[in-house]
Amino acid sequence: MKKIETQGITYIEPLEGSKDWYWGTDYTSGDLYEAEELFKQGHAIHQNRLMFVHYPDGKTIQPLIAEDGQYFGRPIYYNSRICILMVDFPNGKIKILQFDDALEKNLSLTELPLSAVEDCYNLMLKTSPLMLTRQSNNKFQILWPEKVEFDIENTESFSFRIGKSLYFSVWYEDPEYREEAILRTMDKGKIIDRFPGSITVMPDGQMWIIG
Repeated sequence: MKKIETQGITYIEPLEGSKDWYWGTDYTSGDLYEAEELFKQGHAIHQNRLMFVHYPDGKTIQPLIAEDGQYFGRPIYYNSRICILMVDFPNGKIKILQFDDALEKNLSLTELPLSAVEDCYNLMLKTSPLMLTRQSNNKFQILWPEKVEFDIENTESFSFRIGKSLYFSVWYEDPEYREEAILRTMDKGKIIDRFPGSITVMPDGQMWIIG
């Protein structure tokens, strides 16, 4: 049995886009949105830790240590690098970074003002290419590197992008439960195709429609 030292983080899950990396956090102030709510209410934010575990050797890394008032969102793997989303609440900044494992170095990709988003609800990194997205109240947004915004269905959620095409997953109970994949244009979100099945992003980044 292999002992993996994660400094108290007891749950890890596959890092989306990679078949070799897993990640975990301690959620000391909840998820990113819950940490934001605490900050808005004047509470101190206990920064979370972000730990990555490499398979199969069990190597662990903690690429970045958050400071007071900073909080990590859900990471992703893209272009052979770990990509990290961090919000600095006291300084009002959203930061996107890459960790280069070979160089053991963090590379800053961009900084956005926190005021660019209504809130951090469903603020997530997605691909491909690497994007910062958000969806709330039946509205989908790409905030970086392009700016896109359009309405989506109530039970619809964004999965991934290929070129200028955006793929979403939606579920229905009418009355039986079922799922569909929806293909939308990037500019105005126009639906150009929909087909039965659920979208699954595989550990190596492949996108499968199951159904």
